[in-house]
Amino acid sequence: MFRSALVVLGLALLAFAPVASTATSSSSIVAGEIFAGGGNTGAPYANDYVQLFNRSSTAVDLSGWSVQYAAAASTSWSATPLAGSIPAGGHYLVALAGGTVGAALPTSDATGTTNLAATGGKIAVVNNANALTCGAAAGSCATAAGLQDLVGYGTATDFEGSAAAPALSATTAATRAGGGCTDTNDNAADFTAVAPIPRNSSVVPTACGGTSTGGLTSSVGVGLDLQPAISLALDRSTVSFGTVIPGTTPAPVTVTATVLSNDTAGYSLTVHRTSFAPSDLPLGIARSGNPLAAVPIAPAADLALVTTSAASPATGDVWATSIGFTGPLPVLAPAHYASTVTYTVLGR
Repeated sequence: MFRSALVVLGLALLAFAPVASTATSSSSIVAGEIFAGGGNTGAPYANDYVQLFNRSSTAVDLSGWSVQYAAAASTSWSATPLAGSIPAGGHYLVALAGGTVGAALPTSDATGTTNLAATGGKIAVVNNANALTCGAAAGSCATAAGLQDLVGYGTATDFEGSAAAPALSATTAATRAGGGCTDTNDNAADFTAVAPIPRNSSVVPTACGGTSTGGLTSSVGVGLDLQPAISLALDRSTVSFGTVIPGTTPAPVTVTATVLSNDTAGYSLTVHRTSFAPSDLPLGIARSGNPLAAVPIAPAADLALVTTSAASPATGDVWATSIGFTGPLPVLAPAHYASTVTYTVLGR
């Protein structure tokens, strides 16, 4: 059967009022997206990640920098070292711990083993490798040496601005507004929880706009999951052999099956039937031109008619089959004898 493709588009509008700031200074390099559901049940990706973004108009060298994480109320930070540089408007993907559920991330630019909590935590971008010791209360990290950006999400005790960014789940990431360009130093205002779209350094840079070029740019991530599609159609819904005499063998009848499949591994076309009522008869089937074989009666295993190892053409694979009897009809009481033959197609 056909499976539908799903397009998830996340948009959000937030309003906020001025409050006493606990923010750090806006930086060129910021955390653009944080995903903490990697490998969890229902997760689209197998690993947690932090995606950095360069808001400035020049490349930034990350040699000696680190991305650091602390649990929601903790002051103990784990650091993942960075290397290389990010061009203006460029992304940088830091892959972290994960599991077995979900797709692999795009090739990461840095790799760590930190396991992020979806309910709450703190991410810091630091221009050195020294682990932070702050984070017990709001504003405690604001003056930390080397701190370039701080994002507290969910139940985090420290964050920039009025409140933390939203809590996350197996299917959502904290995503910075404006395609990464927006940094008001208020986590609650700058981030929304939407479907994750991991980007690495191979993504074409998108520089942030300024007053001299007409304002800031804004973008939205669009994703879809394309599922295998497979369908089966028969050229008739009934087969009638008419009135026949016991001891004779009616001529077989052709039934054509058309299979559409985009599964590159191929598929199998199989068949089974119910018993004839009021008494069973020796029904057989074959690909046209081949000897008839007995059609299994459910719940016995299906008889395989076709097995392929590639997707079908756009017009489908057309398979002509013959339904008939494997021998003369037995001497039975006159009556209408009926059975149901079921064709099944399965992706391999």
